[in-house]
Amino acid sequence: MHGPFNRRGARKPMGEINVVPFIDVMLVLLVIFMITAPMLTQGVQVELPQTSSEPIQDAENSEPIVVSVNREGEYFISLGEEETAVSLDEIADRVIILLDRNPATRVLVRGDRNVSYGQVVSLMSTLQTAGVADVGLISEPPPGEG
Repeated sequence: MHGPFNRRGARKPMGEINVVPFIDVMLVLLVIFMITAPMLTQGVQVELPQTSSEPIQDAENSEPIVVSVNREGEYFISLGEEETAVSLDEIADRVIILLDRNPATRVLVRGDRNVSYGQVVSLMSTLQTAGVADVGLISEPPPGEG
């Protein structure tokens, strides 16, 4: 008698694993991820909540560099009481000079709520090219808080 049974009727151990079901599952998952991946990169219109947060405490008590964008899209750099109007191209050079003097200085971005999101992203990208690893965002508490 040929096949997996011997004379006593006991099954002979099989030495191979059937991987076809595993391949089928992996192909289905691949198709699912290929369909959903482009959807994950698209933005969804949301209305962001207003929240309150504790102010940042500086260990060195040094004045931060504040880079601002006003409603008209003009850029300003503030260090202490000194505020200077600058172009987007000048920001990187000035921030590099200020950080060379004191590398522990924090860099904060203050943007008008009516300025375009793209201008704030361009500003943050410019700061990143200037070598600023950590950029903070300045906000106000919601109305009624204090």
